This record gives sequence, C-alpha cells and structure tokens, in this order.
Amino acid sequence: MKAPKRLQALIEEGLIDSVVRQLMSGKEAQVFVVRQGEDTFCAKIYKEATHRSFRQAVDYTENRKVKNSRQARAMAKGTRFGRQAQEEAWQSAEVDALYRLAAAGVRVPKPLNFYEGVLLMELVADEAGDAAPRLNDVVFSADQARQHHATLLAEVVRMLCAGVVHGDLSEFNILLAADGPVIIDLPQAVDAAGNNHAARMLLRDVDNLRSFFGRFCPALLPTAYGPEIWHLYTKGMLSQDTPLTGRFVPDAHSVDLQAVLREIEDTRLEEQDRRLRMGL
Repeated sequence: MKAPKRLQALIEEGLIDSVVRQLMSGKEAQVFVVRQGEDTFCAKIYKEATHRSFRQAVDYTENRKVKNSRQARAMAKGTRFGRQAQEEAWQSAEVDALYRLAAAGVRVPKPLNFYEGVLLMELVADEAGDAAPRLNDVVFSADQARQHHATLLAEVVRMLCAGVVHGDLSEFNILLAADGPVIIDLPQAVDAAGNNHAARMLLRDVDNLRSFFGRFCPALLPTAYGPEIWHLYTKGMLSQDTPLTGRFVPDAHSVDLQAVLREIEDTRLEEQDRRLRMGL
C-alpha cells in the first residue's frame, strides 16, 4: 500500500522498506504492518489525543519528568506550547515504559525505534504468523482463563517490581500471541512510587483482569489479588517469586465514605473514557 505521510519519513531514513497494511486505527493512534528486508514489524503513529480530559491527564502525568522548567510551566498553564509538550511527554512515556519493561522481562512488544512521533516495534503474532488477536476477541475454557489470568498477574507483579503500573490494563490492550498474552498500549503507564494515583490504577488493572477472565472461570470472581499485591508492594515484601493467595483482609479502620464515593465516580468516568477510546 502507499505509505502514509508520517511513515514516508521512516522509509527515507531507511528504517523501513515498505508498508504492508493498516492493522488498527483508534482515537489515540494508527498501527501499520511494515517491512524491513525479510522482517515484519509494527509502526504506531500517534494522533493528537484531544479526547483526554484534563483530570485524567493530571492523574496519569503526575510527577512525569519534562525537559525543562519552561515546559513544566507551559503544561501547567495549558498553553499551545504546553499542550504540545504534554503530548510529547505522553508519547515518550510509552516508549520509555516499553524499554524499561522489556529490560525487566515483561511480556510487551519489543521496541525498536522511535522517530518523529512513530514507534517502531515488534509485531506480536499468533500461531499462524498473523497479527495476534486481542483477548476481547477470544473465547476461553475455564482452564485457559485460569492459566492466562495467572500469567498476567505475574506480569503485573513483574511490572510493579520494575516500578511501573500500566494504568489502563484490560482485555482490549492485551494480545494473545502464539506463546501467551502480551501487554500493549502503555502511554498512560505511571511510576508506582511517584504517582499518588498508582494504587487505584493498579487495583483497577487487576480488577479488569478478574472481571474478564471471571466470565469464563467464575471461581476467579471472589479473588482479591489487587489489594494483596499492592499491600505486599507497600510493605517491601513483593518480588517476582512472591506466592499470591488471592485473599486479603484489610486492616480495621474507619471508612471515609466520601472518599470511597469519589473513587467510584473516578472509576466510572475512566471506564467511560476507555470505552470511548476503544470505539465501544
């Protein structure tokens, strides 16, 4: 196919030879299958993410580093330069997270290059060598659901041990490769220790996994892996080899009802935004 303008620059730089086809188009990015010699990769072209609300941008970008104080001031004021800087930081966050997580052994697409707002990375393939499907497009047996749930919990733990929370993990951004699930779409990834919303995002990520796989394996629905994982993390007791039980008994304390209601409303709005991004 004819190369889109944004990919023509990669061809001119010799980073790719040709564009095979478009793989996906969403509100945040377009993804194309590209070739370089005998190898096939993915090219993710970021769009201007005008659909993200200020509230969500603040939650996800809290404590993210920028190049200088001028950028930080502009981002805080919401100027045109600030919005551009914020978008660059949003894109860079996924690139940085991919390199960081790949180095930690997390199952993510291997990043290859980032040039002019285009992320070049590994094509995640199924057993036939075609682009792998999203979990949402696959039906599982109870045993398969239990196995994949356990695999992804281990990946969440591995990510957290590397200091990263995905922030938007669900069946819509996990691919089922020939050798198991692969986590994708990380522009909203946050620093586990540096973001005050990290705990809530981690709990939501794990709850999304529980809810999805619980459709096929109801025995997973009563589990409480999220609170257990975060508790072990905050106590400095979490490692990649830490056995998990799926049970958690919180410390007895008075409940701030208003805070709970705010968390519920935030979660509802974020789910609404996520479904909008996925075109649901």
